[in-house]
Amino acid sequence: MNNWTLLYEDFKPSMESLREALCTLGNGYFATRGTSPESEADEIHYPGTYLAGGYNRLKTDIAGRVVENEDLVNMPNWLLTKFRPEGGDWFNLMTVDILSYRQELNMKEGILSRTVRFRDRQNRETTLIQRRFVHMANMHLAALEITIIPENWSGRIQILSAMDGTIINAGVERYKQLNSKHLAPVKSGKADNDIIYLLVETNQSHIRVAEAARTRVYIEGEQIEVERKPVEEPGYIAQEFFIEAVNNTPVTIEKIVSFYASKDFAISEPAQDAVEALRHTGNFKELFERHAMEWNHLWYKCDIQIADNDRTQMILRLHIFHMLQTVSRNSIDLDIGVPARGWHGEAYRGHIFWDELFIFPYLNLRIPVLTRALLLYRYRRLNRSRIAAQEAGFRGALYPWQSGSDGREETQQLHLNPKSGRWLPDNTHLQRHVNAAIAYNVWQYFETTEDLEFMATYGTEMILEIARFLSSLTSYNREIDRYEILGVMGPDEYHDKYPDAEKPGLNNNAYTNVMTVWVLRTAIKALNKLNPKRRYDLLEIIGLEKTEIGQWQDIIHKMKVVFHDDGIISQFEGYNELAEFDWDGYIKKYGDIQRLDRILEAEGDTTNRYKASKQADVLMLFYLFSAEELHELFKEMGYDFDPQIIPKNIEYYLKRCSNGSTLSNIVLSWVLARSDRTGSWNIFNKALESDISDIQGGTTHEGIHLGAMAGTVDILQQCYTGIAFCDEMLHLNPKIPEGLQRLMLKIKYRGNWFDINITPDALAITSSKERDIITKICFREKIYEIKPGDTLNFDIKV
Repeated sequence: MNNWTLLYEDFKPSMESLREALCTLGNGYFATRGTSPESEADEIHYPGTYLAGGYNRLKTDIAGRVVENEDLVNMPNWLLTKFRPEGGDWFNLMTVDILSYRQELNMKEGILSRTVRFRDRQNRETTLIQRRFVHMANMHLAALEITIIPENWSGRIQILSAMDGTIINAGVERYKQLNSKHLAPVKSGKADNDIIYLLVETNQSHIRVAEAARTRVYIEGEQIEVERKPVEEPGYIAQEFFIEAVNNTPVTIEKIVSFYASKDFAISEPAQDAVEALRHTGNFKELFERHAMEWNHLWYKCDIQIADNDRTQMILRLHIFHMLQTVSRNSIDLDIGVPARGWHGEAYRGHIFWDELFIFPYLNLRIPVLTRALLLYRYRRLNRSRIAAQEAGFRGALYPWQSGSDGREETQQLHLNPKSGRWLPDNTHLQRHVNAAIAYNVWQYFETTEDLEFMATYGTEMILEIARFLSSLTSYNREIDRYEILGVMGPDEYHDKYPDAEKPGLNNNAYTNVMTVWVLRTAIKALNKLNPKRRYDLLEIIGLEKTEIGQWQDIIHKMKVVFHDDGIISQFEGYNELAEFDWDGYIKKYGDIQRLDRILEAEGDTTNRYKASKQADVLMLFYLFSAEELHELFKEMGYDFDPQIIPKNIEYYLKRCSNGSTLSNIVLSWVLARSDRTGSWNIFNKALESDISDIQGGTTHEGIHLGAMAGTVDILQQCYTGIAFCDEMLHLNPKIPEGLQRLMLKIKYRGNWFDINITPDALAITSSKERDIITKICFREKIYEIKPGDTLNFDIKV
């Protein structure tokens, strides 16, 4: 197996939608699914092109109420290119005999290729070669090349090169009862003999999107002129033409496409700029050379290499590849967040959740300027979050569980259970812990980069306002002299209220409470990092008084955390009173019970009655914090938390988790890394298969799970290396599982690059000569200094 290539050597209609998601090509500005160019949306294929941050809002009458949803819009399909022998059928893999088939996603160069030999109903045998890329260096360009080789026949071939803006959002089955027509046609036409353009507009957000296509024909490498017939309808434009094909002589159709939106910088008008771009653009070969060069530069700093396992290496690179396609240098000025499902499909409506928590660590250590830009997406919505907090009766800033264009809460009011067909109230907006995740991301960025300017200008203000919200979320219980947080949901998501309760929400979710304490402590730290004048100015600007900070200290020392069974951290108050769940019985009955909530609701039951979690909740504490950090946090709260009890907590919750989220295996692998390295490695490999094998049984085709992809990379990058950042030092404490023979990577820490090479026996870290600074390295509690160009070697045998 080539560990740079995702390869398919057969055509399977039932797998096509999954492959389309996995073979998506993008550049951080727009992305196009890996659908075959001749295909239109049907039961097998789903073409999709998505503009980063290209949202639109629609209302629907459903289940007795009007619901409003903001969606990532499926933009015009620029790929659409059909062919047929004159008088024959349009090429369709379902209607020909496939003699050979090969589809390759070349991740090293960012190009998708497909080669098919087929025989049609007239016994004509033909080889078809299709190649395409979305340009990583020039964010507005994409290219498609189709080569047709008639093997045992000659004759005229009819070509249709189109752009289709009549499409709707139809990529997620459970959304199909909702309004989905987001695009309105504006204009289309021919610019030059070989250039056509299409301009559409989203019907609520009024984003204008223009695509222009330049189609040329080559025979044996020489461009030929063809007579073109226009085909035009509202929202659709194409050119038809014929080519004289000769036996065994390749005919190549080259389609170069430009994509512009009214949101772009440095443009006049989208259609005008789209056309003008093509007038100054080279051919497929010239564009590809620059595109491949950009990928080469990216992989130099972004690759992570392992030894002796080609499949693991290939999947690891696939995950990195999709991260770099979702957000890249092209994303920096776009005012976008990181969508949980990438720009690869319409699941979760393209919204931004807390998955940044799993994604940013990779970017922090390689492209921190990108993390900075993505955190500004949150900062620009700080005022909207202040309004949300005020409307809910709180201080500070209340960030939404689901965020889209303007930062309001985008969590749907109802969600469909496909197993029962019922629309149910959606209470997931009560996951207030997303606020703590944003604060955590800001602080981790600072710890990695030492970007004090960012903190002084943006970061500290965000952390302070989140701290104000979380502190006002608490209520003081005089009877126990403790602060509580009532009426929230934790990361688990199976539990949104107490059994038989009418009002949603749970009390004293341990993860939310502990994270609140961490945020309050970190807010004080962040404030003290600022120079006195900026500190005074910021406190004055946001009206934060010393008495409020004093209350934070009181909350830190008196936050309530519930325990049961001699040291088990209760997921929430009352968790221990729930019934144990019949895991064996339900596995025997249903097999796959990852979405246990849907199964039980269809039976008229609810997960709220059971000690059963969708994904890690309490275990998130052991994912984010070391044993030493947790001991300190609990000590501040007045609890004698013995780190020796952590394995008992891990074992307890492992037995009660259905892993209904792809993020769950990331957390489980991480928390087992010290106590059970073999178990950690096994779960890591299961997490690797989340999307490529679609282990949830039919969700990946709606969009990849970017948090899970990033999480697998971070397990290698930070968990197994033991990399951490605190006390102005880079900490290293490797815990290499037996299955990992060698790990090689580059990281960027506070402006300097380091090469790290680890085997089960040894670790070597080399500092680059780019910056003349000495870095402190802490290895297993001993402190060393490394100078530019030097290498430190450590024996890591246990």
